[in-house]
Amino acid sequence: MSGSGTDRDAGLQPERTRLAWRRTTLASSVVAVLALRQALRGTGAPVELAGVAAIALIWLAFLGVAHRRIRTLAADRPQDLAPRAALAVVACTVALAAFAMAVIL
Repeated sequence: MSGSGTDRDAGLQPERTRLAWRRTTLASSVVAVLALRQALRGTGAPVELAGVAAIALIWLAFLGVAHRRIRTLAADRPQDLAPRAALAVVACTVALAAFAMAVIL
């Protein structure tokens, strides 16, 4: 075996990571749906409607990044997650949590 790393067997690690992305996407979807449901129960003020639109856009952005990552992990030799994509996921998660808290309070 050479020490170059090209013969490395990834085993089931990419599959576990792909499943983790799917679980995270499901959890994000549940949070988004609950936040949207709570926001739609309000008075229908423009601020609430803007919050609903923001939650939906953040959720769609997260779904886009997660779907792209899940497809990448299906390859034989998946590439590392780009720093820009990681930052987008963190930003979506924090923003979705902030909007969910604002809707609940």
